[in-house]
Amino acid sequence: MGAESLKDLQSQVRGDVILPADGRYGEARKVYNAMIDKKPAAIVRCTGVADVIAAVKAARAAGLSVAVRGGGHSVPGFGTADGALVVDLSRMRGIRVDPATKTVRAEGGATWGDFNHATHAFGLATTGGIISTTGIAGLTLGGGIGYLTRGFGLSLDNLISADVVLADGSFVTASEKDNADLFWALRGGGGNFGVVTNFEFRLHPVDMIVGGPMFFEVEDAPDVIRAFDKYITNAPRQLGAFFAWQIAPPLPFIPEDRHGDTFCALVACWAGPAKDAKKAIAPLRDAAPLVADAVGPAPYPALNAAFDGLVPPGLQHYWKAVFAKDLNDKAIEAHLKHGPKIPVVNSTVHIYPINGAVHDVPADSTAFGNRGAKYAAVIAGMWPDPAQNQANTKWVKDYYAALAPHAEKGGYVNFAAGDDQSRVGASYGKSYDRLRTIKAQYDPKNAFRHNQNIAPAS
Repeated sequence: MGAESLKDLQSQVRGDVILPADGRYGEARKVYNAMIDKKPAAIVRCTGVADVIAAVKAARAAGLSVAVRGGGHSVPGFGTADGALVVDLSRMRGIRVDPATKTVRAEGGATWGDFNHATHAFGLATTGGIISTTGIAGLTLGGGIGYLTRGFGLSLDNLISADVVLADGSFVTASEKDNADLFWALRGGGGNFGVVTNFEFRLHPVDMIVGGPMFFEVEDAPDVIRAFDKYITNAPRQLGAFFAWQIAPPLPFIPEDRHGDTFCALVACWAGPAKDAKKAIAPLRDAAPLVADAVGPAPYPALNAAFDGLVPPGLQHYWKAVFAKDLNDKAIEAHLKHGPKIPVVNSTVHIYPINGAVHDVPADSTAFGNRGAKYAAVIAGMWPDPAQNQANTKWVKDYYAALAPHAEKGGYVNFAAGDDQSRVGASYGKSYDRLRTIKAQYDPKNAFRHNQNIAPAS
């Protein structure tokens, strides 16, 4: 950006405008994934909507693309880009709960940890992620899969309205009644349409849950994964659960002599009456002999933060994702071949069910692609040592190559890698053509292109 335009921008915002010559620049340009090393033209740490409007207008005037950093958890590093203007929302984390209407408003820089802390005080929650440090913005705009999905739908299914700063710097509110086409696109289309500064969600009664991980021997994985698949098809909707591959961390509930061993696992979250938890979780617990079990009563936010320690900022990340309508024998064979090769304790593979309430919503009522799938699986390669990048990235790619022929063509955009642009159309599914048309209306020059990008229709 030119000196004059930057001078003007700093005079228009209350937040910081950090330039390459600024001593804070090196730290400010760091993102969650340590593989990402980008040099944006400027980073604007916004304090409110007025700052966002000024930053977007400045980028437009200077001909710069805009990279949006919400909770800052983007694995492909979409919250930054070479030569872009970064709109950093990390200071915008305000949350206001209305217990009378069971709704909440949350700013675009809030994390699910922020969100759950605020709503839990009222015994309320909505579908959020598995890691509490994940931002509400990116997760919701791409879908929103978590422990409460089967009971309450995706995060985006609970979105009531959104405040958005568009590519021309104008401000609108999108809902079923206002700017309905934009509201449709925001629910699944990712960050392609603007900077969402505020989200309004529907909340549900959720206070104490019964949940946690169960570890099984690798040799029992065929029984565990098939028992999970069979049960989750018609399990009570208050039950959230997923299958995982996991190297045992040094936690007290795991026998000390098994720390560092590889296991398959089931992680459960029962959000129904506590008296029914044992019966609801039993088909999972009884899938095979247990090695370790940490299932028990806990506040919902505690389970949502339980795995945060495994994924601190600064790891190397490379992920791949698939949707699947079932877990057929060939898919299970691929999981059994590659899952036990998980390289380090930070890496994992999760198979999330997206049935139940997700399937109650008509496929065309939001832009979320592949709503007819039963599972969204992620091969999450995460490790601390850059010297392992080649070997561990190969593990992710080999696993994905084995799984892809037995899955849908697209994958969940929130789990997709930076090199998955060729899969964008398939990942957005039948919504893609309509998304392109709406993109052309709201962002014809594709200023918001640092994402799983939707090209504007010609």
